[in-house]
Amino acid sequence: MRVPVGIIGAGPAGLFLSHLLHRKGVESVVLERRDRAYCERRQRAGVVEHGVAEALRASGAGERMDREGFAHDGIELRFGGRGHRVDFPGLAGRNVLVYAQTEIVKDLIARRLADGGRLLFEAEATAVEGIGTGRPRVRFTHGGTEGTLECDHVVACDGFHGIGRASLPAGAVTTFEKTYPFSWLGILADAAPTSHELIYTHHPNGFALHSMRSPTVSRLYLQVPNGTDPADWPDERVWDELDARSRLDGGGGTVNRGTITDKGITPMRSFVAEPMRHGSLFLAGDAAHIVPPTGAKGLNLAMHDVMLLAEALGAWHATGATGLLDAYSATALRRVWRAQHFSSWMTSLLHTDPSGTEFDRRLQMSHLTHIADSRAVSTYLAENYTGLPRV
Repeated sequence: MRVPVGIIGAGPAGLFLSHLLHRKGVESVVLERRDRAYCERRQRAGVVEHGVAEALRASGAGERMDREGFAHDGIELRFGGRGHRVDFPGLAGRNVLVYAQTEIVKDLIARRLADGGRLLFEAEATAVEGIGTGRPRVRFTHGGTEGTLECDHVVACDGFHGIGRASLPAGAVTTFEKTYPFSWLGILADAAPTSHELIYTHHPNGFALHSMRSPTVSRLYLQVPNGTDPADWPDERVWDELDARSRLDGGGGTVNRGTITDKGITPMRSFVAEPMRHGSLFLAGDAAHIVPPTGAKGLNLAMHDVMLLAEALGAWHATGATGLLDAYSATALRRVWRAQHFSSWMTSLLHTDPSGTEFDRRLQMSHLTHIADSRAVSTYLAENYTGLPRV
């Protein structure tokens, strides 16, 4: 096959890029090693920044998001037995939407297929070649046969372990990473959300997060040690610990219980690969960067990456202009590092470091109290959480 843009990975970033390119008259093919059903059911992030929601609407892919998503005008920080609400519109002039990444993927797959887009599921990319020649090729297997996709440009949206970054020559990128000394135990439960907005809880036992997927389904997280086996956390233990970490002074604040339908561990780490381009190969999303989920930036960073790429590739195919393509990595990395800082700040602020001292814990409480007392610090949190303007 010959196509202007080859995209590896049918997550939200790869699908959104294909959709945006289609609107600019640029043809693409998306290769995805998993089947469609897997892509449409894997659980991932659920907070959509204001700017990303606006981009989905502007592209014609936001109708169901606006109909079924939850507009959130703030979050609650809960610590020391008290709750403090951060008012997003009042502080930053914008809000966020809670709409599961799974649903964004469903919407974009349906839209691409309706528009005649070429999505090849169960098509595993095995090599990316010729990225320094201007005529790159993606070799793949599909339906038991081998194929070659010849392109002008290849975009790897295939995650941390994908073939995209692994295809770069030795020394082409420099990586920066940090592993945190704790993980998240996450559950999905058939239970009404405890609150209509997210609750971020700091407690001596560890962090907890209250989120939701629908009016009847809650998404909840607990900080646990690295290497935790979910089997060591039977359902009653999960609920009891969520209650203990969430309880407010004077009673109240406990969670609504229900049947747990999914349980898993999320490691906490930060990762950046620089640059995000080598020749005709561009990295986007988790192929280039990973953030701890505390700041709700993973999905949003990936979508901003491909929004930049859609503009750059559209300009190149329309006029041959290379300026936006040449600037892609530096432009994307400015947002990536800002998000890394915010995510690390939120993570360090809210989690209990197993090696921390009482001095460290008192600093955390002082900082949390400062957020509650200071409009300026609350504004910093609100502006970053809801999403900074495009750079």
